[in-house]
Amino acid sequence: MADTATPNPARNADELHDDTAETLIEGPLYVSRRQLYVQSVKGTFRKIKWAVLVATLGVYYLLPFVRWDRGPNAPDQAVLIDFPARRFYFFFIEIWPQEIVYLTGLLILASFVLFLMNAVAGRVWCGYLCPQTVWTDLFLAVERFFEGDRRERLKLHEGGWTGNRIARTSGKHFVWLMIAWWTGGAWVLYFADAPTLVWNLATLQAPAVAYVWIGILTFTTYTLAGFMREQVCTYMCPWPRIQAALTDEHALNVTYKVDRGEPRASVKKAKALREHGEPAGDCIDCNQCVAVCPTGVDIRDGLQLGCVQCGLCIDACDNVMDKIGRPKGLIAYDSEYNLERREAGLPEEKPKIVRARTILYAVLIVGISLFMAYHLAIRSSLDVSALHDRNPLYVLLSDGSIRNAYTIRVSNKELEERAFTLSLEGLDGARVEAVGATNVDPDTLEVVVGPAQTRELRVLVTDSAAAGAPESRAIAFVLVAPDGGESAIAQDHFIKPAR
Repeated sequence: MADTATPNPARNADELHDDTAETLIEGPLYVSRRQLYVQSVKGTFRKIKWAVLVATLGVYYLLPFVRWDRGPNAPDQAVLIDFPARRFYFFFIEIWPQEIVYLTGLLILASFVLFLMNAVAGRVWCGYLCPQTVWTDLFLAVERFFEGDRRERLKLHEGGWTGNRIARTSGKHFVWLMIAWWTGGAWVLYFADAPTLVWNLATLQAPAVAYVWIGILTFTTYTLAGFMREQVCTYMCPWPRIQAALTDEHALNVTYKVDRGEPRASVKKAKALREHGEPAGDCIDCNQCVAVCPTGVDIRDGLQLGCVQCGLCIDACDNVMDKIGRPKGLIAYDSEYNLERREAGLPEEKPKIVRARTILYAVLIVGISLFMAYHLAIRSSLDVSALHDRNPLYVLLSDGSIRNAYTIRVSNKELEERAFTLSLEGLDGARVEAVGATNVDPDTLEVVVGPAQTRELRVLVTDSAAAGAPESRAIAFVLVAPDGGESAIAQDHFIKPAR
């Protein structure tokens, strides 16, 4: 008996490999979706979710119609991704293509905010702010409006396809499609003037690409929020797997307090057990926590991949505890650290929200935010870039002089036309020429650029092939604003033939 119950260290590697393989393939990689009949619930976390839903969807649907006065020659939509003009407008901020660093910084900032949320309260993003969660909540509300709550829906579906069920189901799907359609419609409004595009869409004058994207987003919203729901969270989204590697024992997660809930018993049986001095848990096995879960998870089985940490099971359990006269908090946001302490018979400790991990994330968030704000505040209203011709690198002229050609891009970020001076430094005696620009001096041009525009020039730099001159010399194109207050520099090289 001892040989069969105790692992044998002498077993060979092949046997161990076989056992490992059996363990790894024990569970299915994918489970077909089962129909969930989610029950409504009232409570603190449900109110929070409603408030977040109204706020986030309100911003998403209405923000394209918010106006922001930027003066003449500029769009007045507060948030606009203007592909033709290659601009991103966000209220008083205007981002140009060459300022992609700000978009990179925003993505990094969003990542650290997500990491901080995970360190404080696990998958709180998934439970409250994720678009999949928000739209699924909205679709569930529509479903309840037409088909009733959990028990009514069960009866309706068990009764077959009656006229009543067809009418209710048709109404539900029609509203779902309208929500999905407006979701797609709101998305395209961020890429053009919203009131104008709405009119063009209604009169069938909008670009074909707008209708295509509305159709794509209508289909995806209707499918993901109406039919796939928890499958998206469990199988399609990578975040549940990523966040598991980022969490620690002090992160708060929705937790069933096993030490208090077990052993389970009905209300009457638990009362009788307590009267006889025998152990009885507070859990009465009513399954309300499972009935209200949007992903069908039984939180009493421990933390699971499907649990989005929305807290609805907390509301359901607290309501039951109120009815049976037991303390609330059988299911609550708790840490793995406290769970282990209770199992060891030690008292709970207050949640450690402020710790090294959360401090680090907070410092990085503040630091990145301040860095971006500072650079936005001091950024110049002009810019210049230079690109040397690669073929040929230089041209030898008949008089022995050398010519290099460059593509110069001058950006005017102001909302009025400006005349800049573009001068060459680092190559004394050189001559600078450009089609469409006027020479102020042999090495200086005057370049006129329209409001909020970028102008591209082909600039020719000619220099005599002086004896002993290096094959490549560092030069700089210096762009100066009309008032002389701002300037920008583009570094490059002037190339001569090898000696």
